[in-house]
Amino acid sequence: MDKLRYGRVMLKLSGEALAGEQGFGIEPATIQSICSELVEAASLGVQLSLVIGGGNIFRGVSVSSKGMDRASADYMGMLATVMNALAVQDALEKLGVTTRVMTAIDMKEVAEPYIRRRAIRHLEKGRVVICAAGTGIPYFTTDTAAVIRAMELKCEAILKATRVNGVYDKDPEKHPDAVMFNRLTYIDVLQRRLKVMDSAAISLCMDNKLPIGVFNLFVPGNIQRVVRGEEVGTIVQGE
Repeated sequence: MDKLRYGRVMLKLSGEALAGEQGFGIEPATIQSICSELVEAASLGVQLSLVIGGGNIFRGVSVSSKGMDRASADYMGMLATVMNALAVQDALEKLGVTTRVMTAIDMKEVAEPYIRRRAIRHLEKGRVVICAAGTGIPYFTTDTAAVIRAMELKCEAILKATRVNGVYDKDPEKHPDAVMFNRLTYIDVLQRRLKVMDSAAISLCMDNKLPIGVFNLFVPGNIQRVVRGEEVGTIVQGE
C-alpha cells in the first residue's frame, strides 16, 4: 500500500463507455478491455468501488425532456445502471476478481441491497463493490450518486474515466485547439461551467474536500497510474 497515493477510490464510468464503437447497448469486447484495466489496478491493493451510468441503454433526462414524467424516466435510468453493473460484474469475475453488486433499489434476486457498513466490509476484504441504481431516488444523476457513495465509503478520491485525456476549456472532440488543464479548483469548474460532473456533484466534492481525478479510460495502465499518484489527466481539488 505504500506505493499507492489512494488506498480506496470510487471510479465513475459512463454507461456510454460500455457501448464501444457501436454507440448503444453493451459491447462485450469493450467491457472485457475495461475490466482488464480494473483487475490490474485491484492487483496493486487499492480498494475499488464503482458507479456506472446507464446512458448506453436509457437516458432519463433526455426522455423526460420529450414528455415522459421525470421521476418515471429516472427510475428507468436507474434500472439501466443495474444492467450495466451486472455486465461488469460478470466480466470481472471471469477474470478472477470477487465482486459485489449493491443496489439502492431492492432487488435481492439479482444483487445485494446497498448497506454502507456491508459495502465497507466488502472493500476491506478485497472485493470490488459496484454501486448500482444511483441514489435510489429520482432527480439525481449518477455523478451525484458516485460522490455520495464515495463519501459514505470513505474513499480518498473519485476518479472519473472519460474518452479524452482530462478536462479541457472546450470539447476536444470538436475543437482541435482545445486546451487541457492539469489542475483546477472546484470553483474554477463551477464558474467556467466545465463539463467534469454536474454542479451538485462538484459542490458536494467541494464541501467535503474530495479530490476528483479525470483521465482517459482507454489509455492502457491509466487507472494504475492515477492510484499511484502519477500526473495523469486533470486533478480537481481545493485551493
